[in-house]
Amino acid sequence: MGGFPAQRPRRLRGSAAMRSLVAEHHLAPQRLVLPMFVKEGLASPSPITSMPGVVQHSRASLVDAVGEAVEAGVGGVMLFGVPSERDARGSAGTDPDGILNEALADVAAAVGESCVVMADTCLDEFTDHGHCGVLDAEGRVDNDATLVRYVDLALAQASAGASLLGLSGMMDGQVGAVRAALDAAGRTDVALLAYSAKYATAFYGPFREAVDSALKGDRRTYQMEPGNRSEALREVALDIDEGADAVMVKPALPYLDVLVDVVAAAGSRGVPTWAYQVSGEYAMVEAAAANGWIDRERAVLETLLAITRAGASTVLSYWAVEAATWLRRG
Repeated sequence: MGGFPAQRPRRLRGSAAMRSLVAEHHLAPQRLVLPMFVKEGLASPSPITSMPGVVQHSRASLVDAVGEAVEAGVGGVMLFGVPSERDARGSAGTDPDGILNEALADVAAAVGESCVVMADTCLDEFTDHGHCGVLDAEGRVDNDATLVRYVDLALAQASAGASLLGLSGMMDGQVGAVRAALDAAGRTDVALLAYSAKYATAFYGPFREAVDSALKGDRRTYQMEPGNRSEALREVALDIDEGADAVMVKPALPYLDVLVDVVAAAGSRGVPTWAYQVSGEYAMVEAAAANGWIDRERAVLETLLAITRAGASTVLSYWAVEAATWLRRG
């Protein structure tokens, strides 16, 4: 009969079963990583006001929460430490009895091979000035002196039980320095996630509260300029050449164009690309949902799907456990 369409894409949208069958991209719990905070001296979890539902854990509550994440099917946990004392060198980060290293040992002992135990290998949580590196006499972040401290951090975290280190400081040469030190120490088994394209963004705001940040000023001299896209590919190439096992784009949703580029470039060399759905992305959705402006569950899953659709093989998200639970529920 003339005048009617021969092609009808709607035929593949007619039922939930059909839509699932032909979907180009799917979320999977094991592709999600939960970032978690552990604070020295806490007896019980402490809420983070700018990130509703997220807490600073005590050592005991952290282990319990990791167990819940594993039960939900989450693929890994990324741990951040909040010490009670800080200094200019971030000494608490390399102290074997420091909060993060103790927590890594706790979690590694509790979950074993059930999920990937990851550590944030950076100084910002541990320095009294809040920067990701040590400062020179002029108050500037000293790149090469910081690499020495990153090596110490990496060795301490690997010894504590981390099987993947998240190199998030954006220092030039950090991947090569850490890889060489780990290999020399016989720790060729420890994987490196390079935060290759980490931008100086406004979306890190709530994270500052989560780690009780002491930062004054900004990190624009070492994190990437938000207007730059092709520069990310240079950073990725350098990190892969230095031995990165995976690369990262951070933040995720505001930088999907960068994510697409990085996926193509890293993928051509057989290296997976991860993305970090950061604290500001989380807080925006939570605030809108709390006001009744959006459907919270649908919005959360849609943001995660968008990041996956752009090519990320793994997503760090504060919703990891909830999203995994929803996905398993169907």
